[in-house]
Amino acid sequence: MMLDKNYNTILLIEKDNYLEIILNRPEVHNALNAIMIEELTNVFLKITKEQTSPVAVVLRGKGKSFCAGADLNYMKNIASYGYDENVKDGEKLANLFLSIYKCPFPTIACVHGVAYGGANGLLAACDIVVAEKSTRFSFSEVKLGIAPATIAPFVVKRIGEYGAKELMLTGKQFYAAEAARWHLVNIIAEDGSLDAERDKFLKDLKKGAPDAKRQTKELIHHIVNKENIEEDIFYTSDLIAKLRASEEGQEGMAAFLDKRVPKWIKND
Repeated sequence: MMLDKNYNTILLIEKDNYLEIILNRPEVHNALNAIMIEELTNVFLKITKEQTSPVAVVLRGKGKSFCAGADLNYMKNIASYGYDENVKDGEKLANLFLSIYKCPFPTIACVHGVAYGGANGLLAACDIVVAEKSTRFSFSEVKLGIAPATIAPFVVKRIGEYGAKELMLTGKQFYAAEAARWHLVNIIAEDGSLDAERDKFLKDLKKGAPDAKRQTKELIHHIVNKENIEEDIFYTSDLIAKLRASEEGQEGMAAFLDKRVPKWIKND
């Protein structure tokens, strides 16, 4: 595949028959910022236009974690955005997840360390998710006074209405075993064994004809997306913009950045 390798926040490694995309901000647990969102979207859109067919596209994180959600400096910036800026930002994030979801080739997320907030949008948009046993997950947005809006179309597809209600309303932290119970994760790997579990999927994926696999993904999307998933993008971007600008959203993000308890939590 002829892809530009000059990126600031990600690494592209072409293996024998698959492409590995590595989130490359290990010093901040690969937290998402505006540049990473743009670069990831760019790569997945370019992959979609490629004529050659890799066996799979693998998404993983460098260092101690897959992805810790939104970068602190990124959060500081969006906390000051007005409604229109927040809608545009929400659309960029939603379109990143959509570009992964619509990738014509099989996608595998290899997850370890932590997967918080927006990280769950990245992995939920992938076809297959392999996670180390000790991986910690959380949909912590409600604790910031906002909602997991832009990731919701992809996450709810995976875990269903009542899984989403439990995990998103509580914002609790949970591990790979519970993530697998809700089908957020396909396979649990022993710590340090992500590559071995990934290779099992790659071995099976190699047996399928390239165009047949592409057509099968299109078939599945056609059947399950009776209502166009693209229509969700404005709704979710509008919602996150309103919530970020709300009194709770401003207080929640300020409390998080100031490392204090938000005002809506009363002392017993």
